[in-house]
Amino acid sequence: MDSIQYLLQHQVDKREWDNCVSNSGNGLIYGQSFYLDAMCKHWDALVLNNYEAVMPLTCNKKYGIYYLYQPPFTAALGVFGKNISADLVQKFLLAIPKKFKYWDIYFNHGNYFTLGNFDLYERMNYILPLNSAYETLFNNFKESTQRNIKKFEQLNGVIKKAIPVQEVINLSKQRSAAPAIDDFERIAGLYNLLHTKGAAITYGAYSNQQLVASAAFFIFQNRAYYILVGNHPNGKTVGASHALINAFIKDHAGRNLILDFEGSDIHSLAFFYSSFGSTEEKYCGIKLNLLPGLLKLLKK
Repeated sequence: MDSIQYLLQHQVDKREWDNCVSNSGNGLIYGQSFYLDAMCKHWDALVLNNYEAVMPLTCNKKYGIYYLYQPPFTAALGVFGKNISADLVQKFLLAIPKKFKYWDIYFNHGNYFTLGNFDLYERMNYILPLNSAYETLFNNFKESTQRNIKKFEQLNGVIKKAIPVQEVINLSKQRSAAPAIDDFERIAGLYNLLHTKGAAITYGAYSNQQLVASAAFFIFQNRAYYILVGNHPNGKTVGASHALINAFIKDHAGRNLILDFEGSDIHSLAFFYSSFGSTEEKYCGIKLNLLPGLLKLLKK
């Protein structure tokens, strides 16, 4: 009989955990133990049998109340494993300990189901397989994107690789609703860890010697994640972001690699990602409020 066990973070066998995530059909870098260790305040776990399927419970406690939250720079988690079904995802959700009184979390694309006991809402990601020749990929870009790339070149814009990650972070901090300072420290540490393994690279777009667009890409298994982005307003008029992503695509064209844009529910960003010929990859989220009394009304 199947058994889902609740484990505290220190009780997780990380080798078995990572093997499960890596070998699952829906594995993502966010589900790896090193990623969770780096980006989460705390995380516990649900494990099916002998690590046949797993679900991280990214959690924290405030005012004595335990809750589940989505860590920064972590687009999707949920249940990882082989043969994922709606019934299995529902069993995992029912196994979440009752002590967690508030949930606000996102599930991966392999968990996109309608569940009888839970109301999930749809979110949208965009992905672009890079296993075609660059010319083919470029021809699938929207004409406006092609024009922006050519504009950047005509204005003598320059793309540089392996710029200091702190420069990307400095630009990213200038955006409104940016993550907290310690979150940037966490992602910088994660970048440095992956960079030493050849699994992370930064790109910068310069106009008149000013850094106007930047990004860090994480590469894990067959996915490249457009994960940390910093843009300057001056870059919008010169096509800097289009040129930066184009440079990454050109460098990695023909490989068995999927460029994961990490999606957005913001229409303008969704249009931007789709303009590179990317396709939709739906996933879902859940908000569940089990807070007592007045707290339930205050936290909607």
